[in-house]
Amino acid sequence: SGLVHIKNPHLDSMEEDILYHLDLGTKTHNLPAMFGDIKFVCVGGSPNRMRAFAQFMHKELGLAGDGEDLADICAGTDRYAMYRAGPVLSISHGMGIPSISIMLHELIKLLHHAKCRDVTIIRIGTSGGLGIEAGSVVITDMAVDSSFKPQFEQVVLDDVVVRSTELDKDLTEELLACSKEIPDFPTLIGHTMCTYDFYEGQGRLDGALCSFSSEKKLEYLKRAYDAGVRNIEMESTAFAALCGLCGLKGESSHTPVL
Repeated sequence: SGLVHIKNPHLDSMEEDILYHLDLGTKTHNLPAMFGDIKFVCVGGSPNRMRAFAQFMHKELGLAGDGEDLADICAGTDRYAMYRAGPVLSISHGMGIPSISIMLHELIKLLHHAKCRDVTIIRIGTSGGLGIEAGSVVITDMAVDSSFKPQFEQVVLDDVVVRSTELDKDLTEELLACSKEIPDFPTLIGHTMCTYDFYEGQGRLDGALCSFSSEKKLEYLKRAYDAGVRNIEMESTAFAALCGLCGLKGESSHTPVL
């Protein structure tokens, strides 16, 4: 049907669903009227970046006005920022799996309550590159964990739950085809490795702690490269798992800066 699914039977018995971190709710807002025609959702870490992206889409879509006065739909909270440009929703998710997970749970419920259909969601952002030119765009074909496995492992109560991180292959190829129209940015398809930490988890030597040698770091990064990893960030496995389970066509693209 193209609808966004939720996998939580407890929601059916709730009189009101409060999307606390988005400052929205099913009783306080008419979500179908506000979001029912949304077709694309783009998410990224920085609130300022997502505002700038919404302004860019406003201009590209030829919407009325200059887009400078786009309102933050989540202005009642300082957790996330959300902007709308026509059928495109632009939302910040902060840094790391916990932050993007909270946002995605509430975003997916929002799209479900709004009765949105055939929604495509794309994560855009910067990342650490691996064996590629800085400034390249990596389109993720597979999100992998720190052991290079395509899975998202989460502790739920005292159970370890493992979920698939498969992304939409057709969307991957479609984005690559679109990239041919923009020759200024080298674009490639590769695996994206998701870590729980920016410093030790990504092999950096300049954190407050470092428990490994530079030789061990290089050996690990070589194994990652040989496994198909081309960039490293901190959200992709959670993003892929949640979107896949709830029927959202998802993709992740990044610009390595290191």
